[in-house]
Amino acid sequence: MGIFGNAFIDIVEWLDNSSDAMVYRFYRPDNEINNGAKLVVREGQAAAFVNEGQLADVFLPGTHTLTTQNLPILSKLKGWKYGFDSPFKAEVYFVSTKVFTDRKWGTKNPIMLRDAEFGMVRLRAFGTFAVRAKYPPVLLRELVGTNAHFTVDEIEDQLRDLVTSRFADAVGSSKIPALDLAGNYSQLSDYVTQRIQPEFAALGLELVKLLVENISLPAEVEAAMDKRTSMGVIGNMQAYTQFQAANALSDAAKNPGGLGGAGAAIGAGYVMAQQMGQAINAQGGGAAPTPPPLPKETAFFAVLDGKQAGPFGQGQLQENVGAGKLTRETLVWQEGMTQWTAAGKVPALAGLFASVPPPVPQG
Repeated sequence: MGIFGNAFIDIVEWLDNSSDAMVYRFYRPDNEINNGAKLVVREGQAAAFVNEGQLADVFLPGTHTLTTQNLPILSKLKGWKYGFDSPFKAEVYFVSTKVFTDRKWGTKNPIMLRDAEFGMVRLRAFGTFAVRAKYPPVLLRELVGTNAHFTVDEIEDQLRDLVTSRFADAVGSSKIPALDLAGNYSQLSDYVTQRIQPEFAALGLELVKLLVENISLPAEVEAAMDKRTSMGVIGNMQAYTQFQAANALSDAAKNPGGLGGAGAAIGAGYVMAQQMGQAINAQGGGAAPTPPPLPKETAFFAVLDGKQAGPFGQGQLQENVGAGKLTRETLVWQEGMTQWTAAGKVPALAGLFASVPPPVPQG
């Protein structure tokens, strides 16, 4: 921690043998620093002199002889106009500028995200980050104060909460689809780092690296994704159904006794017969195919007289247009829309206003 003479300090240095110390105040019990003493600042360190609570000179790595020439701010504070010959007292703070790695972060609660494909979805995420002291004067003023031994663990909770909070904001504004987040961890990490960096700098720190290790979706969404993946692997669903039906017939034939086997055989045979009939009809033979069911009419909600009303079918909407209650500017919404939209901007409602003239221009 330093080498002392009988009364005065001749060498000022910090030999750090810990792994978490970020700031150390040089220990000198009632001793004074000698004129011409050596200040040894090692790589990964910075040294700051403080006089009566005021920050003075800051030294970077190297061996420095403490004289008036390299202590200009302290000389001014002390009133040394023409140099000094006697020992002096001043607090010396050593700041570790090494990178503190493997700091953990994670979301305490799920992040609510509006996704284009899944709608509202909840995400959880965790990872690590690395930090170091970048601006020693700011760090001493904002975090350390008069603390003689300051460790990174003392601010880890604060930094973790800051990372987690800003990560949630960044994910929401990044517009990356939920399904694509897993393939964009690096891009997302860089984006979040840029967003958080100014807030770390305000504390005298630098966010060296932020890593996203995992982003997980709710179990229900993951199950739906697994089903979708299975369907993609199966490929031709009709061929797969025929194959399953043929297997059912084969299993029933192996067990002719019992109602269960007979029922399975009859059901599978009915499915096979229906599919074969559809195939024949598609080739032009047999009876005409059965037409599909009529399309379901889509209903819209509307804001009428300042209140939500509906749902209305096309006929009701047309009546409201004729009565002047529903205009191009009326806000409407239907299932699948992300927000209320003016009726004139909804393609499905464009025909309602075909015979209605637009508003008369003002002015």
